[in-house]
Amino acid sequence: RAVAKATTVRGFTRKRGERQTFPEHLPRERVVIDPPTACECCGSNRLRKRGEDVTRTLEVVPRQWKVIETVRGKFSCRDCEKISQAPAPFHAVARGWAGPSLLAMIMFEKFGQHQPLNRQAERYALEGVPIALSTMADAVGSVSASLDPLLRLVEAHVMAAERLHADDTTVPVLAKGKTDTARCWIYVRDDRPFGGADPPAAMFYYSRDRRGEHPQAHLARYAGILQADAYDGYNQLYLAGRQPGPIR
Repeated sequence: RAVAKATTVRGFTRKRGERQTFPEHLPRERVVIDPPTACECCGSNRLRKRGEDVTRTLEVVPRQWKVIETVRGKFSCRDCEKISQAPAPFHAVARGWAGPSLLAMIMFEKFGQHQPLNRQAERYALEGVPIALSTMADAVGSVSASLDPLLRLVEAHVMAAERLHADDTTVPVLAKGKTDTARCWIYVRDDRPFGGADPPAAMFYYSRDRRGEHPQAHLARYAGILQADAYDGYNQLYLAGRQPGPIR
């Protein structure tokens, strides 16, 4: 059978692309170009405004670093010579070398954007602000300790659920000369499909391996319904004699 030399393609109408709109909450900076002083055609200077064309361009302001100097004056009493001074403000890290916005950025970059501390340190150095990797690691530990009470409240709320959804996933971890594989364990509480009014929440745990002792430790005080996959590390949780009770 001879092959056709031409193929008929059904026609279509190309839609005109929609112009990109920018979020309304962004501030607007109006730049007005000086109008002409004379007519381009005849040279007359009798010009009147008949409208304007506005071109909108999205722009970004580069990150700006600054040093905040908090001054606490010392005063001596003329009667007893005792020194008085206002208390130092709270800092999440020792000696307060990093402000709250910088700490929030480091934490978000590491845990929210998966940027290792060494990558962050390299970028900050390129911006003219060298920060030692060990200093950043200490800051992450200090912030984590400060947030621990909030973490325990989230944990208590999740573990108070009648039913939980459980799963785990791999997490790449930097090691000497290689990338190791660790585990992240997630327990989700969401009662909305069952008519529950309590807010949904998720609890994350970390481990260097996938041994079954980890979910057993995470759920040591939980008794309720657990929806999980067939990973045998959960099997001990379903034993009839388990305390504080079997997980269904």
